[in-house]
Amino acid sequence: MESWHHTTVLAVRREGHVALGSDGQVTLGSTVIKASASKVRRLAGGAVLAGFAGSVADALALFTRFEAKLEAFGHNLERAAVELARDWRTDKALRHLEAMLLTADATATLLVSGTGEVLSPDDDVVAVGSGGPYALAAARALIAHSDLSAVQIVRNALEIAASIDIYTNDRITIEEL
Repeated sequence: MESWHHTTVLAVRREGHVALGSDGQVTLGSTVIKASASKVRRLAGGAVLAGFAGSVADALALFTRFEAKLEAFGHNLERAAVELARDWRTDKALRHLEAMLLTADATATLLVSGTGEVLSPDDDVVAVGSGGPYALAAARALIAHSDLSAVQIVRNALEIAASIDIYTNDRITIEEL
């Protein structure tokens, strides 16, 4: 069975703004199945951004669960993320989901994984997916050596990742708070 490879998701927080973006490619083995998938969403009435890397079906299930947690905890991003991670780690059905979530609101950026981690980046930049290391390095360099906005950094860093990682394309979607 061939495995699904897809995506690069990047979040950058700068000067009071946070941008979360992803490419649009979904790949099965060495074949591009879809070039314009939407992997970034606004949740909680637009107050929270979320993006996923991993299996599309698994990520959609996680989006639904995460949105329910946001509603249950009054749109408190950190509490909802911790509760989702706890459920993800302990629930028999959720435990097998293969995806990672990047989430952000006006004050926090979090990476949520199926092994129970809820991590906040030290430097307000975080990336996941096959092109994540490339996008992360590019974003850090752009932050250190430019005056670009969060959205511009996300776009440029994802374009750099797309030029390196074969599982990342340049059909970029970005949301900003």
